Amino acid sequence: MADYKKIRKNRRKDLAEKLAEILDNVNYFHPFREGNGRAQREFLRLLALEKGLILNLNPPDNKSVFERYMKGTIESDLEILKELIFELITSKK
Repeated sequence: MADYKKIRKNRRKDLAEKLAEILDNVNYFHPFREGNGRAQREFLRLLALEKGLILNLNPPDNKSVFERYMKGTIESDLEILKELIFELITSKK
């Protein structure tokens, strides 16, 4: 978390990489399956918002995002998570 706080908001690739790492750690440490993903996505959304960025890991009717999110979290695949987060993170308007 401390490393994330130090990254400037214009360094989207670095932010995506660190958010993927945080997500992977939270997924590992969170002991409950029910509600785990919803809590994680909200937590990452708030971390991005703290940097003035928008991150929607739960867009309606986007099966691809959901499938990649699930694959990345289940398989602990940081590359998939980093790419997904980088693709979805945008500057606040």
